[in-house]
Amino acid sequence: MRSTRPRIRRSAPAGRRARLALTGPAALLAALTACSGGSPGATVASDGDGEAPGTSVSVNLTGKAAAPGRPVKVTLAHGKLKSVTVTAGEGGALAGRISADGRTWISDRVAAPGTAYTVEATDADGGSDRAAFATAGAEKVNKLLLAPGKNTTVGIAQPLSVVFDHPVKNKAAVEKALEVSTSNDTEGSWGWLQDYSGKDRVDWRPKEYWKPGTKVILDARLNGVDTGADGGWFVRDYTTTFTIGAAQVVKVDLDRSRLALHRGGERVLDIPVSAGTPGGEKASWRGTAVLMSKEGTINMRSETVGLGDAYDKMVDYSMRLTWSGMYVHAAPWNAGHFGRANRSSGCVGMSDADAAALYGQVRVGDPFEMSGTQAKGTVAEGNGYGAWNLSWTDWKARSALK
Repeated sequence: MRSTRPRIRRSAPAGRRARLALTGPAALLAALTACSGGSPGATVASDGDGEAPGTSVSVNLTGKAAAPGRPVKVTLAHGKLKSVTVTAGEGGALAGRISADGRTWISDRVAAPGTAYTVEATDADGGSDRAAFATAGAEKVNKLLLAPGKNTTVGIAQPLSVVFDHPVKNKAAVEKALEVSTSNDTEGSWGWLQDYSGKDRVDWRPKEYWKPGTKVILDARLNGVDTGADGGWFVRDYTTTFTIGAAQVVKVDLDRSRLALHRGGERVLDIPVSAGTPGGEKASWRGTAVLMSKEGTINMRSETVGLGDAYDKMVDYSMRLTWSGMYVHAAPWNAGHFGRANRSSGCVGMSDADAAALYGQVRVGDPFEMSGTQAKGTVAEGNGYGAWNLSWTDWKARSALK
């Protein structure tokens, strides 16, 4: 349809308001469907006044089952847009920008699945118009697990870690939606890896250990992001915030069977230990692991880590370092080897008193730097938080945004 009239409806005299009200959101949705004829752009019919009907704003998404995952684009045929508001059914709004020529508005984010939207536009001359559309629902939904938890205080080696329920093929699209902000502009990078569970995972670690007191916010603006084949859509956003605590590092010398806790560069604990028996699968890992959790008294069974029926014990002051089952804990049954030899089934054991002292001072996120020849290899990046065992260059290369 062609018309010399502007494509945004002007404010009406009082005598005409009742007739214009008939082109509200519900009527306009029907008009969008009828006028578009299945075309990709939604055209809103303006009121007639004895003249051929013209058009007002057009929207690139139309109908009741528009494809999600695309930005919303609002176009004005004549004149200049003054403002555009795109509101989701639950009350949230999509931010966006008007082009330099004033003719188009494009949302910063994409339309989410299964969501109804209302478009309201005004032009520089005071005209206004409304439109509506809805997106198709997601056939499959992807979700995630975030670490660390919200409003926590963690150690200087704790990464941001995101584990996905389903495979992520569109890694770049997902990574673009993950915004990290820090109180001191910490340099860091996302890196993709496979979690020990076999699921896709992406971690954000700083170039170097965090500075104490740093405040960190993750704004995962994932609603409407398609993760690709077999993965499904995200249908919500996520966020977490945390603070970095004191600068604590635990150093384990496997060859000397000693463990030391350093805080602010000063050694505050020096403990004799007995680590994993060298020469086989019972040996401990070397490299940097990160304290994942403080689990207190737990039942440890050798069958769970592939060591047959070697042990089944209740163990106190248990501090987890890897998903594969390496802990630091109290091991009074091994007292004859503390500080002399490594004779455990892979964990780092010590006396009850020393374990209690260490347990009371370390926090989740503290690095455990394990060195020595009496090890079975280096902690893998997905076995707990092993990203610190990669160089900064190698870690950055794992980003999908190169």
